[in-house]
Amino acid sequence: MFTSRELFERRRQRTRSKLRKSKNGQPRLSVHRSSKHIYAQVIDDNAGMTLAAASSLDADFKSQLSKTADVAAASAVGKLVAERAKAKGIKAVIFDRGGYIFHGRVKALADAAREAGLKF
Repeated sequence: MFTSRELFERRRQRTRSKLRKSKNGQPRLSVHRSSKHIYAQVIDDNAGMTLAAASSLDADFKSQLSKTADVAAASAVGKLVAERAKAKGIKAVIFDRGGYIFHGRVKALADAAREAGLKF
């Protein structure tokens, strides 16, 4: 039997391999969620650089949000990362959910990024 971490790694690798095939030179919007925070970054894999990033640890959110691990925080992070990416001239990305299910906080982040103007 596989451990839950091994299953997570398998899901993540499967997702990344599918993204590599359909990438077309677009940057990747990668999401990481922990029990207390959520993080998002736009990555250019060709150059190996992070182009834009946002998380629930940013100083902007600490004063505004009461919780950093709920759907409202994820929406705020999605909106902020989309604004930062658009400021750098990025309009289209590929969404990398990692090994997480597209539900709850991950979905809220993706929907907020779409509403803020990122296309994926």
